Amino acid sequence: MKFYSSLLTKFVRLATVSFLLMGCVKDVDLDQRNDITLGPDLQIDLLIYDIDQSHFRDTATGNIKNRISDTVRLEFLDDSYIQEDLTSVEFYFRHINTFPREIESKIRFLSEGNREQFAVNYSITPGADGNPVTTEQYELIEEDRINLVRRSIKMVVELEVQPGTAVFEGELDFASKGFFSFEF
Repeated sequence: MKFYSSLLTKFVRLATVSFLLMGCVKDVDLDQRNDITLGPDLQIDLLIYDIDQSHFRDTATGNIKNRISDTVRLEFLDDSYIQEDLTSVEFYFRHINTFPREIESKIRFLSEGNREQFAVNYSITPGADGNPVTTEQYELIEEDRINLVRRSIKMVVELEVQPGTAVFEGELDFASKGFFSFEF
């Protein structure tokens, strides 16, 4: 008799749990399956450098150059998931400056044929030895301009030192990131 009592108790418990689980199920509309999207985000370091006054010196003459530039290829922008599923990008640029002069920064994004797609221009605040100054710049590219990013493959960073009387010595640290959002 104990065996049947134990079996009956287990059956009642199983029936109760099953009833509760079935009561918690919401109707699923399979026609909505096309409305489901995934929206992953990806953070990518674009360019990082540390320079000092020697980078502004002309190797042939020894004179200070007031403008320097560098170009990097952003090969990942040519991948199919970027070309098809990218919805927005937030670019972040940070300079830490100990040079005693203002520096103009121009960051240009170019196509394979070197046509400028868009640019981010800003001034880097002067600093001092032992007193670095941080300048941060953000640029949000959303769906209405996302094709500009899709057509880009190169990033050109140009720095132009503004005139001044202070001795031109110091360091400039740069970091840049892109926060890429996708919808699949």
